[in-house]
Parts: sequence; C-alpha cells; structure tokens
Amino acid sequence: MSKVRIFMEYFLLLAGFFCMLFGIAGSLLPALPGLPVSWVGLLLLYFIPEIPVNYWVLGITLLVVVVISILDYIIPGKGTKYFGGSKYGVWGTNIGLVIGLFFPPLGFVIGPFLGALVGELIYTNDGNRALKAAFGSFLGLLASTFIKVVVSLVLLFVFLFVFIANWKVWF
Repeated sequence: MSKVRIFMEYFLLLAGFFCMLFGIAGSLLPALPGLPVSWVGLLLLYFIPEIPVNYWVLGITLLVVVVISILDYIIPGKGTKYFGGSKYGVWGTNIGLVIGLFFPPLGFVIGPFLGALVGELIYTNDGNRALKAAFGSFLGLLASTFIKVVVSLVLLFVFLFVFIANWKVWF
C-alpha cells in the first residue's frame, strides 16, 4: 500500500472524527450546523476504501439528521403554542429565530423568546400570557437542543462502532 493512500486513510479517519466532535459542539452552540457536520464525519469514514459502505446506515442517519434539522425550527413554535401562545406568538418565535441567527451566539436563544413575547404582546396586552408563551418558546429551544445532542452522540457511537469493527484495517 502506498504512503499516499495510507496518509489519505488516516486523514479521512481524523477528519471524520473531528467532524463528529464539531457536530456535538454545534448541537450545543446555536447557529452551528451540528448534525449535518456529524453526518459528514460518518460519511468520511465510509470513504476509506477498506471499510465496506453500508448504505442503510448512511441513508437512515441522513433521514434522521434531515428530520431533526427541520424539527429544530418547528419545536420552539410548538412550545409557544403548548404554553398558551397564539399564532402571533408562534410567528414571533419563528421570526425571532431567524433574526437571532444574525446575532450569534445569544441571538439564537434570545431571539425566539423575545419574538414570542412581542408577538403575544401585539395580540394581547396580557404580560403574564406573553411571558408564559415566551417561556414555552425557550423550553422548546431547550428540548430541540437536547434532541440534537442525543442524535449527535448516537452518530458518534455509530462512527466508533464502525471504526472498532474495522480496526484491523489500520493495525
């Protein structure tokens, strides 16, 4: 085996592992694409020629990443609705989420909260109801973050499992 090929295999392995670590950090920190980066790390592992490609693993994990990434934008609005928010609060949450993307890292956390608060205050002048809906938005954001972290840790587990199952390739 040539030195270039060995170097490339180790490079893919390390790049994939660092993508996994960045993906976990990106799942915790707002506005970073944690889950897609974790999935790319898994994909890089399968680019190593000696590791047999499992299209089922790649396909299922990609589907999970896409669904969770979409839900990441829906869950805070659902939290607002669950805590008694109106459509104004839900729209405020979504608008605050988008605006918050331009003010990282705290804008992603504060944006949906303030958006739900302002949306509910526009709908009704009841400050308690508006605060309750904004709190629901914040809880939705926490739930969404928790789900992303769990999925990114599962992707890391899959990465390590595939690596350990094929450890003879490198040693």
